[in-house]
Amino acid sequence: MRKRVRTLSQPSGKALLKRLEAEKVLPFAATAYWLSLACEDYETCSRDERGVPLDPILAQALPSPAEFERGRMETEDPLGEKEHSVLPRVVHQYPSRVLVRASGDCPLYCRYCFRRSLLPGEEGFIDDSGIEALGRYLEAHREVREVLVSGGEPLTASDSRRESLFSRIRAAGKDLTIRVCTRAPVSLPDRVDAQLVALFRRYRPLKVIIHVNHPAELSPRFEKAAETILDAGLPLLSQTVLLRGINDSTEVLIRLFSRLARLGIDPYYLFQGDLAAGTAHFRVPLSRSLEIYRELRLALSGLELPRLAVDAPDGEGKLFLPESIVVREGDFWILEGPDGRRHRYPEES
Repeated sequence: MRKRVRTLSQPSGKALLKRLEAEKVLPFAATAYWLSLACEDYETCSRDERGVPLDPILAQALPSPAEFERGRMETEDPLGEKEHSVLPRVVHQYPSRVLVRASGDCPLYCRYCFRRSLLPGEEGFIDDSGIEALGRYLEAHREVREVLVSGGEPLTASDSRRESLFSRIRAAGKDLTIRVCTRAPVSLPDRVDAQLVALFRRYRPLKVIIHVNHPAELSPRFEKAAETILDAGLPLLSQTVLLRGINDSTEVLIRLFSRLARLGIDPYYLFQGDLAAGTAHFRVPLSRSLEIYRELRLALSGLELPRLAVDAPDGEGKLFLPESIVVREGDFWILEGPDGRRHRYPEES
């Protein structure tokens, strides 16, 4: 983390970083390990007409001028986390589960992040008072069965800080499932060591959900990290975001999901990109996403196929596709949730 790349030497890169800082949105940071996965040098890489790198690794990490363009229906908080916040950094949107943004820090700041406007104000790990408030909340809400520990990156803090959080969650409910949502095995695989997985084992039931988008991310060091988690007897699942120019290809996703399954990682979710401000250049048109998913269903087994999902643009929760589709009306899709409420999602070019 201390050695992350946080500067760019090209004049255009320097100007971008100054603008990110001035507008107080997602900063730039990437591990040297992550950048080493690319096929081009990050300082001189090829870019498209919008300034987005062509390499699928660099496109996820390097800022571009396209981030300052506002797409239709984009918002600063597309999942409505502020509306459902019950405590600072704690979101209770679904009755059975609570989400904790444990840290705003990341080894790699993904440029398509739907929390890109929230994280700059949440640097550092949740403090003791925040942990205690979370514990009291869980004790008062026995309907909660799962606690999602997310971020940012929840594995950036020391094991002792993370143990403080886990122990308070466990004290609030011995049967609560802790769901660790992390990108670290992909962006900083050396973070996964024997001490970390021993901590995870002490707080079972606990599941590890990794965020991985492209076969190039499945390096030998990543495989070692995954094996360390699996050898400890911990369930390991994956979630992936459909990203234009990065993985919006049936062939790429077949390689990704089939390889994950062979490694013992269960493909869990494939997400349609959220309507976060400044991310339109990453989103795949929903019609294309549905086409890709139909092709995946023909090519993958049930063990290899994740569920396709989208978050309702009004912050009303997760919807599964294609079953939530009611009809397409011009440039909008009408989606219906399990509660019968309907939502409009744009068809983008």
